[in-house]
Amino acid sequence: MATLPAPTPNALNERLAALLAQAGLGNRAAFADLYEATKSKLFAVSLRIVRERHIAEEVLQDSFVNIWNNATKYAVAQSAPMTWMTAIVRNRSLDIVRRPFLEVQDEDDFFAINMEDERPGPDDQLVARRDQVKIERCIKGLDGEQQQTISLAFFQGLSHSEVASHLGKPLGTVKTHIRRGLLKLKGCLES
Repeated sequence: MATLPAPTPNALNERLAALLAQAGLGNRAAFADLYEATKSKLFAVSLRIVRERHIAEEVLQDSFVNIWNNATKYAVAQSAPMTWMTAIVRNRSLDIVRRPFLEVQDEDDFFAINMEDERPGPDDQLVARRDQVKIERCIKGLDGEQQQTISLAFFQGLSHSEVASHLGKPLGTVKTHIRRGLLKLKGCLES
């Protein structure tokens, strides 16, 4: 298996310049080849400046977007292709390093952190359970008609006239049962 000789710097520059020219014309395959040929060196340039791998990766991505968008502006007469691309990466890396650290909090994180949990906490649940047990005990202390009318009115949501109709009793009798039952409940709960 024969190894190919490394391309001379001049041949490499010509190849990169041709790939840049093709990328400037919108040739994605040429741009992919340009990326593969230069990504390691350009990543190393950024990593030496920003010193964090994930930031260097972002810089490299931003820089290649910039290279793609400005490939038509590259002039062979002004600099070698690698020099031009290195300058883009270097400038982007320095921009990141010089930028004051201002972390903008993601809106979703902000809402998640500041959103109150509307569910009752353990203390509230304990108090609610105690109240529920006490109410159940007090309701069992009512007579049958009071339990039935209060249950229909307050737990089933029926109006007094609907309770009367449902039970086939006069409205006044139903109101009396509810009123007396509530007074008895109040006395039981306060004790």
